[in-house]
Amino acid sequence: MLRITGELLTVDVGERTWETTRIDDELRSFIGGRGVAVKLAHDRIPFDADPLGAANRVYLSTGPLQASRMSFTGRMNATAVSPLTDGLVSTNAGGFLSRNFVEAGYPCVEIVGESDELLAVHVTDEEVTFESVPELAGATVSETSAAMTERHGFGGDHLVTVGPAGENRVRYAALMTSDSRAFGRGGLGAVLGAKNVKTVSFTGDAEVDVSLPDGDVADEIHRQAATEDHIMKRQGTTSGVDLKNELFSLPTKYFERMSFDEGVEGINGAAVESKKYRRGTCSMCAFACKLPTRDEARGVETEGPEYETVFSFGSNLLVDDVVSVMKSNELCDELGLDTISAGVTIGAYLASEERFGDSTLIHDLVEKIARREGVGDLLAEGVDRAHETLGVTNWTSKGLEFPGHDGRVLHGRALGYATSNRGADHMYSKIHNLEYEGRIHPEGLDGKASIVADLEDLKAVNDSAVICKFSRGAMSDERYERLFGTEYDRLLERGRAVVELERHFNNQRGFDRSDDVLPYEIDGLERALDEYYAYRGWTADGVVPDENVV
Repeated sequence: MLRITGELLTVDVGERTWETTRIDDELRSFIGGRGVAVKLAHDRIPFDADPLGAANRVYLSTGPLQASRMSFTGRMNATAVSPLTDGLVSTNAGGFLSRNFVEAGYPCVEIVGESDELLAVHVTDEEVTFESVPELAGATVSETSAAMTERHGFGGDHLVTVGPAGENRVRYAALMTSDSRAFGRGGLGAVLGAKNVKTVSFTGDAEVDVSLPDGDVADEIHRQAATEDHIMKRQGTTSGVDLKNELFSLPTKYFERMSFDEGVEGINGAAVESKKYRRGTCSMCAFACKLPTRDEARGVETEGPEYETVFSFGSNLLVDDVVSVMKSNELCDELGLDTISAGVTIGAYLASEERFGDSTLIHDLVEKIARREGVGDLLAEGVDRAHETLGVTNWTSKGLEFPGHDGRVLHGRALGYATSNRGADHMYSKIHNLEYEGRIHPEGLDGKASIVADLEDLKAVNDSAVICKFSRGAMSDERYERLFGTEYDRLLERGRAVVELERHFNNQRGFDRSDDVLPYEIDGLERALDEYYAYRGWTADGVVPDENVV
C-alpha cells in the first residue's frame, strides 16, 4: 500500500535541540499526513496535557502524494490538542508549503517544549537552527514573511507562521502559510504561539522515494483537473452560495435565520468572481480553484473569500457587501485567525448588542480579538466560553463554532457535526454534499449513521495521503485502489483506525456521548447515535474500547 517514508524530526524549542526517530511502523500502518500525526500524538502527548502548555506537541506532516506531481496534492496536515475544543484536532492547509516541506527531508515534524524567547525555527535536510526574533513580536503574517525573505531568501511558501492572534493565544488562532492559506480550525496557532515560536521554515534538497503503484491514474486525475470545465475554477466554493440560500442552508443573523434573500446577491459567487483578478492554485494543482481578489477603489487585496468566510462575515453578520467580507478575510489572514470561528464569535457579540451589518465595528473587532484588547479579550475565548456573558445561544459543538451548512435542514450534516471528533466541522465527513445533490434525502436520519461513519473514514484517508477534499469529482473507488495499490475496503480500515485513535484520545480527556450534542433538536438523533456507535463497535456511551486501538 502507498505510504510515505522517512524519519520523525523532533524539535525541542525549550532546549534548542533536535533529534530523529524511526517511525516505520507508523508510516506503514497510517500512510502519512493526518494518520501518522494522530498516531504519534496519541502515543506521545499526555492525555492530561494543557493545550497551551509545554507538554502539548504540534505535528506538521505530509503524505506520499506530496512527493508526486498529481493535482489536488498541494496540501499538508497539522495536529495538536486544541485550546478551543480541548480535544485532539487535525487541520490542513493548501498553498505551496507541502513541496518545500518534503524537500526538507521529513514526513513528519514534531515541535515540543516552550521557548523563553520568541523564535524562528529553520528546518533543512541537514540541520535545525534557532533564531531569536524578539523584533517580530506582534508582526503580521506578511511582515514575518518579508523579514524571512530579507534575511534568508525565502518567504511565505516555506513558512508556518503565527500572527498576533497566535502570540496572544486567541483560542481559534490559525497557523498560516503562503501568507493567505490557513491551518484554520481548532486554534493550533495559539498552541505554537504558546511555545513562543513565531515561524518555522522548511527548505532543502532531499529526494523522497515514493513510487505510485499505478502512475497512469495520477496522470488521469491531473489531466481531468486541467481540462474539466467546473464553476469552482471561476468562483471557488462561493459558487454554491445561491443554492444554499435557496435550500435554507445559509445561516443568517447569528443563525436566527437560514437564508439571506435581501443581501445574498452582494456576496454570492458572481460578486466574488467580479473581484477576482487572476487565477489562483495550490502546488502542482491544475484545478486552480483559488480566488485572488482585489478592490482598488477601497484598497483591499486578498485571497478569497471562500464560502465559509462569505457565510461567517457576510450573511451571518447581515453584511451584503463583498468588499467588506474581503476586508474581513484579509484581516484574519494577516492577524492569523480562523475566519469561521472569528466571524461566528463576532456574530455572537453583534447579536448581544443588536448591531448587525456594521462593517466598521466588525473590522475593529477582528483587530481587538487578535490583540485581546477590550471586548476582544472575551471574544478571543470563542463562543463556547463567551456565550453566557453575552447572553446568546452557544452555536458550537464540542466548543468549535459552526460552519455554514445548516444541520436544521441537512439532517445527515447535523449527525456529522455531532459525531465529528473535531466538533462542528463540515470537512470531517462532508455528508452535506450528498444531501445538497439529492443523492440522499436531506430530511431524516434513517440509514445515515453508517454513511457518516464511512465518509469520516474516507476523509481520514484523504488527509493521510494528503488529497484535497475538492478532488471528489476526480476520485472513484477504482481510482483509490489503483492509486494506493490496495483494496478500497482496506483503505477505509486505515481511515477508521485514525478516527478511533482520535476518539480514544479524546475519551481519555473526558469526552463521551454527552459531548455529541447540538444546539437544536433533530428527530431521531439519539437513535442515530446508537446506530453510529454500534456500527463502529464503540460503547453506547460513545467510548472506544481499549482493544480497538492499534
